Amino acid sequence: MTAGTGIALLGFLALLALLLIRVPVGLAMLIVGAAGIAMIRPGAVVPVVAGEIFAVSSRYSLTILPLFMLMGNLALVSRMSQDLYRAAHSWLGRFRGSLASASIVACAGFSALSGSSLAAALTMGRVSLPEMRRFRYDDSLATGAIAAGGTLGILIPPSAGLVIYGIITEESIGRLFMAGVIPGILLTLLFVLAIWIVVRRDPDKAPHATASVPWRERLRATARATWILGIVIVTIGGIYAGVFSAIEAAGVGALLALVAACVRRTLNRKTVIEVANSTLKASGTAFLVLFGAFVFKIFLGFTGIAFVASEWVAEQGFSGAQVVLLVLIMFIVLGTFLDGFAMLVLTVPLVQPILESLGVDMIWFGVMIVIALEMGLISPPVGLNIFVVKGVAPDVPVRTMFRGIVPFWLALLAAMVLIALLPRIATLLPDAMYG
Repeated sequence: MTAGTGIALLGFLALLALLLIRVPVGLAMLIVGAAGIAMIRPGAVVPVVAGEIFAVSSRYSLTILPLFMLMGNLALVSRMSQDLYRAAHSWLGRFRGSLASASIVACAGFSALSGSSLAAALTMGRVSLPEMRRFRYDDSLATGAIAAGGTLGILIPPSAGLVIYGIITEESIGRLFMAGVIPGILLTLLFVLAIWIVVRRDPDKAPHATASVPWRERLRATARATWILGIVIVTIGGIYAGVFSAIEAAGVGALLALVAACVRRTLNRKTVIEVANSTLKASGTAFLVLFGAFVFKIFLGFTGIAFVASEWVAEQGFSGAQVVLLVLIMFIVLGTFLDGFAMLVLTVPLVQPILESLGVDMIWFGVMIVIALEMGLISPPVGLNIFVVKGVAPDVPVRTMFRGIVPFWLALLAAMVLIALLPRIATLLPDAMYG
């Protein structure tokens, strides 16, 4: 083992120790990265830390994060999420388990505005859980559907997970957004299918199908949801059509969300302060993670551990598929107790050179890695989305929630297998748009 490899492993251990004692992810990486650089090249610490923080802060592509966070917060205070849920239920109301299915569809729609898994789970939990409990849905199905539906927030564009991945790997964010569209739709359908299978096997988990909603009511509910549907179509459709870039789409989406909030008269002194505070806190957290990530990435570069790992993989004769499988399993396991951003910035810089040397498509891999993060978000013992839903339903035991997410976890696994066997599911749109 070389001295650099030893220092790198020591850095990983120190980082895990800091995370275990609840030090914020970005700050922990910044501390370990700076300390590691000091051990290897003492004179480079200040230039690297100052230079990386300035470079990240002034990077134009990163304006996409606060803009999409602003769009999501404006959508939340303008109550567009409630309209989307009612519209979804009006079309699915005649099917058994319709409220749970409507929660999944509404989570998918809200994800296209928020880009956040936790925000989608929290928002739709507040909207849909009271309705499902009023109609005596089984707690495991109700909470499981919300927790699983929330995971769509980091896959369906504008996905914060894909943005961070794109910045770390220097891949096109626009290509990554397009790559997430079809897998996001596929996963939404698989979640709805999982609900259908659950209530088919155990009808007591959901009430009987309600009477079909009249067409007039359906159209009226859909009309109320046109704001959120229009914003999604304009932003994602605009990127695909080449009208504007992903960054410009974020600005357009935020502007349209602001217009919607004004038209719906939901903006007042209290909600403006709430939106500003939420956006600033979320943006500050994301940028702190990125500051730490890039300093930590420089530290890993100084140690040379990525090249050592690449040589070791080459000596073992592992194929690209085998390495991808090992990385995905690692992400699923780590996702049970680590933040998704932390895992991305910890592991992607290490495995990227290995995967690229083996010819792995990094756009396709980005979609796969995000699905693995989704699986971690609802996996015991610490699935973060479960505990978000626990805050909405404090009287439901955690074991009941974990029991309810099993069908959805299997749906995530099925989506991952399908995309592994048919990579065009993820690469079709980006290839069609960018060539």
